[in-house]
Amino acid sequence: MSYGTTLQKEAMHILKLTSRTFYIPIKLLNPVLRETVGSAYLCMRAIDEIEDHESLPSDIKQYLLRSTSKLLQTGFDPQAYRQLLKPYENLLPEVTLRLHDWLHVCPAGIIDKVKESTSMMADGMAKWVEQEWFVQTKEDLDDYTYYVAGLVGVMLSDIWEWYDGTKTNRELAIGYGRGLQAVNMLRNQEEDAERGVHFIPNGWKRRDMFEYASIHLNMADEYIESIDTKNILLFCKIPLALAKKTLKALNSGKEKMGRSEVESTVKEILNEKNM
Repeated sequence: MSYGTTLQKEAMHILKLTSRTFYIPIKLLNPVLRETVGSAYLCMRAIDEIEDHESLPSDIKQYLLRSTSKLLQTGFDPQAYRQLLKPYENLLPEVTLRLHDWLHVCPAGIIDKVKESTSMMADGMAKWVEQEWFVQTKEDLDDYTYYVAGLVGVMLSDIWEWYDGTKTNRELAIGYGRGLQAVNMLRNQEEDAERGVHFIPNGWKRRDMFEYASIHLNMADEYIESIDTKNILLFCKIPLALAKKTLKALNSGKEKMGRSEVESTVKEILNEKNM
C-alpha cells in the first residue's frame, strides 16, 4: 500500500472521528471528490480545533491561528508548523497536529484554493477570538459566520469548478455555509452561554435567529439548483436536509434530531437519487 493510499485511509478515519455530519456525505463522493473534499474539510477542522479549544489561552489561540495563516500563504513548511505547535502538542488533537498530512492528500490542481480559504478562515477566527466572540450586530454575525462557515461554501464551490467545471454562485455558497452554522448556533446556544460566548445580536430574540437560519437555508436551496453533477448534488443535499430537520426539531422544543431520524433522512435522499 502506498504512502498516499495509507494517508487517504487515515484521513477518512480522522474525518469519521471529528464530524458525524460531514463524514456521511463525504464518504458517498466518488474517489477523486472524496479525497479532495475530505482533505479540505480536515484542513479547516484543524484550525477550528484551535479556535474552539477549551484550555488554550486567548493570546496563544490568536498566535497559533495567525501563524498558521501565514504558513498557508507560503509553501507551508511542515517543520515550521511542527515547531509552532510543539509547546502545545499535548493539548491539541491529531486533526490539528497533522495539518500537513491533509494538505499532502489534496490534489495539486486545487490545493492553492484550499490553502487560501483555510488561511482566510484562520485569520478571521483569530480576530473573533480576540473579540471574545462577542456578536453585537447582524453585521457582526454575518462577519463571524462568513469566516467559520461561509468560507467552507466558497471552498466547496472552488472544488466543484476544478473537478468538472460546475459553476455556482459564491454568495449563495456563503449563504449555504451560514445556514448550517446558524442552526449549530441555535442548537448550542445554552452551551455557548455557559462558556460566556454570545452569538445572538443585541436586541434579537431566539425567533430572529431562527429567521436568520431559514433565510440562509433558502439560499442553500437556491445554491444547489445550479448543480447538475449527481454526486456533488447528493453531497450538498445531505447536510442541508439534516440542518432543516434539526431547525424543525429545535422549533418544536427538541434539543436535536435522533440518530434514527438522521439515518432515515440520509436514506430518503439516497432513494431520491435512485428514482
